[in-house]
Formats: sequence, C-alpha cells, structure tokens
Amino acid sequence: MKEEPGAHVYMLRRSDGSYYVGSARLGLERRVGEHNQGVYGGYTSTRRPVVLVWAEQFEAITDAIAFERQLKGWSRAKKEALIRGDFAVIQLLSKRKTPHAPA
Repeated sequence: MKEEPGAHVYMLRRSDGSYYVGSARLGLERRVGEHNQGVYGGYTSTRRPVVLVWAEQFEAITDAIAFERQLKGWSRAKKEALIRGDFAVIQLLSKRKTPHAPA
C-alpha cells in the first residue's frame, strides 16, 4: 500500500461508545489497526474494538495537528454533528453561549 503525503485526523468510536481523536502520518488503515491490536496501550486499548467513524486528510502535518487539538476540545454533540456531516449544527453549536465580559 502506498503511503499518502501529509497526515490524517481521525475519530474512533470505542466499544464503550466514547470517542477518540488522533492523527496519523503513516497511513490511516495502519493506525486504526494498531488501535485494534492494542499496540500502544492506554485508554483506547482497554476499549476495543474501535471503529473509524470520521477522517480527513491534510496536506501538512502541522494543519492536521492543529485541527486534532481543536477537535479534541469539541463537545460530544459537536463531534457527532461532524460525523454526520451536519455543518449547520456544528456552526450552531460553535456560537458562544455567553457574551465576552467588557474589557
């Protein structure tokens, strides 16, 4: 299998229904397989099997890492809207609930 340039940001659904967000430089299929084999241990390895529910490829690893960090901060509802491709809901959930305090 030929490796694609750049990197992927991906989201897995774990066996307990929770989500995991990560990035992969050496191939998405390979990385998901490593999660399912428990290669790296940790939280995901104790909640196998995992299922890939969303992924996006980025040309630059720096862009992938920046989006991965952003996505990790999203609420469950916002992540699920992304999985569905419901960008209107993502936009709605992105609006501030409280205004900024005056400076």
